[in-house]
Amino acid sequence: MSPSNLEGITLGKYRILEPLGRGGMAQVYKAYHPQLDRYVAVKILRSDLVESNEFLARFRHEAHAVSGLRHANIVQVFDFDMQDDYYYMVMELLEGDTLRTLLNNYRVRNQRVPLAESVRILKDVLNGLSYAHAEGIIHRDIKPANIMLTKKEQAVLTDFGIAQIVGNTQHTVSGALMGTLSYMAPEQGFQGICDSRSDIYSLGIVLYEMLTGYTPFDADTPLAILMKHLNDPLPLPTQVDPTIPHSLETIVLKALAKDPDDRFQSAQEMFKALENVEKDLSMEERSTVLPPGGFSQQAVFSGTARRQITDHRFADADTDAGIKPIAGAPSSEVQVDLHLEKLLYKLTTSLEKLPHVRISPESAVFGGIGLFLVVNFVVVTLSVLTRGNIIAHAWPVEIFLVASFLAIIGWGIQRCELMIPSGIVFGNALILAYCSLSGRWGDWVFLWMVELIFIWLSIFIPVQIRRIPKAGPVWARIFGPAMTVLSLFCISISLSLAFMVASINQFIS
Repeated sequence: MSPSNLEGITLGKYRILEPLGRGGMAQVYKAYHPQLDRYVAVKILRSDLVESNEFLARFRHEAHAVSGLRHANIVQVFDFDMQDDYYYMVMELLEGDTLRTLLNNYRVRNQRVPLAESVRILKDVLNGLSYAHAEGIIHRDIKPANIMLTKKEQAVLTDFGIAQIVGNTQHTVSGALMGTLSYMAPEQGFQGICDSRSDIYSLGIVLYEMLTGYTPFDADTPLAILMKHLNDPLPLPTQVDPTIPHSLETIVLKALAKDPDDRFQSAQEMFKALENVEKDLSMEERSTVLPPGGFSQQAVFSGTARRQITDHRFADADTDAGIKPIAGAPSSEVQVDLHLEKLLYKLTTSLEKLPHVRISPESAVFGGIGLFLVVNFVVVTLSVLTRGNIIAHAWPVEIFLVASFLAIIGWGIQRCELMIPSGIVFGNALILAYCSLSGRWGDWVFLWMVELIFIWLSIFIPVQIRRIPKAGPVWARIFGPAMTVLSLFCISISLSLAFMVASINQFIS
C-alpha cells in the first residue's frame, strides 16, 4: 500500500483517518487513538528514504531524543515506531497556520508582519530553541513552514529531528532543497557542519523575511543559493524598508554573520538582545497574529476538542528537510545537476588562481581584426604560390577565424555567453575542414550528428557556468586565449595540408 493511501489502516495504536499534507520527506495524517480518545498527527517518512541498515538506528535515536522534549514552543512528539516498512512519528495535532502562510498572506497585499508580532514570534521560537539546545538537540531545518502560529499568540516550532533522520540519505538533495537552502547557514550547506549557531542563522533569515517580506539570498539553483550565503554581502533591511529600526537591523546582521563565531552564541543571547530592542521600540499592544482575512478560528487544542478540525494547511509545507521538487524533475536528475554545479564551481576556483591576461573590449576588437589580417595575408601568399588552388581546400580557415574572433571579443568584455556562438562555429569549422581536405563529403551522412553534439555542448556548458556566481568572467578570460590558440593550431594544420594538396595537384597538372 502506498504511503499516500493509508486511510483506514491502523499503525500501532493509531487509526489513520485522513491525509493532512505532504512534505519533501514525509506524509502527514490525522489519526485517532481510541483508548486515550486522542486525535494526533502521524508523520510517515517516505519509504524510499529508508535505504540503509543505519537508518533504523538513526530513526530510533533521533525520535527518542525529540520525544523527550517538553516545551510550550515545541510540538510534542508522543510516540514513534515502525510497522510494515512504515517509519512514523506520532505528534501533537496542531490546528492553525504556519508562519509561511502568514508571510504569504501579507506579501500578496504588499504588507509586512507588524514589528511587535515579528519580535514576539521570534522570542517564542528562541525560547523553544534555547530549551532544545540545552538538551543537546539541533533543529537543522528552521524556516517559516516549520513554525506554527496559534490563536493564543503562541509560536510553536515543529519538525525537530526530521532533517537529522534523513540527512545522511542520498535523497536529501532531491526532496525540498530549494525551499530549505534559502534559510541554511553556509557552514551547514557546504561542510555539513551544524550547531546551535546554525539554527540562529536560519532564524535570522526568518526575521529578515518578516521585516522585509523576502529572503536575502535567492537564485535559480541550489549551489547558487549556497554561494550567495557564503560570499554575498547581506542586503541591509533598512535599504528595503527605511522604517525598520536600526536596533532590530543590528540583531539581523549579527544573526546572519558569515562566521559562526561572529553570531549570537546562543538562543538565549539573541533572546535577550530582542528583549532590549523591544523595550526601546514603541511596541503596540499584543494582538492575535492575524493576517488580512486570516485564521482567527484556528488554535491549538487538547484532548477531544481536536475533533473540530477546520484547516489542515499547516501540514502542507512542513517536513521539508530537503528540497522541493524542481519542475517535476526526478531526484536523480536534480542530484546530477547539483554535482555538476559543484564540479564547475571547483573548476572555476582553480581557473581563477591561474595567471591570466585581461584585455579591454577595444583591444579585443583590434586584436581580432589584426588576427584576420595576418592569417588572410598568409592565405593570399600561399594562394599565389599555388596559383589559387589552396583556396579550394583551405576555405574553412575563415570559419576558424570567426570562432577565434568571437572568443577574443568574449575575452575582452568578460562574457562567457560568447562561448556559445564561438563553440558552434568552431565545431562546424572542424567538420567542414575534414570534408574539404579529405574530399569525403559523403561522410556528412553521419557527421551532422556530430554537429548537433557541438551545438549542445556549446550551449549547455556556458548556461551551467552562468549559474555559478562570478564564474562568467573567469571562464571568458580562459576561453578567449584558449580558443584563439586552438583555432590558430587548426588553421596551421589546415593551411599546411591544403598547401600540400594544392602543390601535389599543381605538380600533377
